[in-house]
Amino acid sequence: MVELQDRYYITSNRESGFGRYDVMLEPKNPKNNDAILIEFKVHDPEDETTLKDTVKKAQQQIEEKHYAAALEAKGIPKECIRSYGFAFEGKKVLIG
Repeated sequence: MVELQDRYYITSNRESGFGRYDVMLEPKNPKNNDAILIEFKVHDPEDETTLKDTVKKAQQQIEEKHYAAALEAKGIPKECIRSYGFAFEGKKVLIG
């Protein structure tokens, strides 16, 4: 992510909407770059069957807690905000 500092303001664990997102990349030039929200989740076999379920849980959290609120308040349209859930299980990673 350090490589993206010339194009994005990178913040983590800040309040937005009804919670705290893991990572937000806010474009310095919104006309040329989309905003990005990232939520990380460690797979919990008691709650999720597969890594895919863990990714869905991360994406649900982004939506339910409305993490995009801070970006939208700055005038970034919803269609220019991308959100990704990262699911981890040991060395396995799934991004969705």
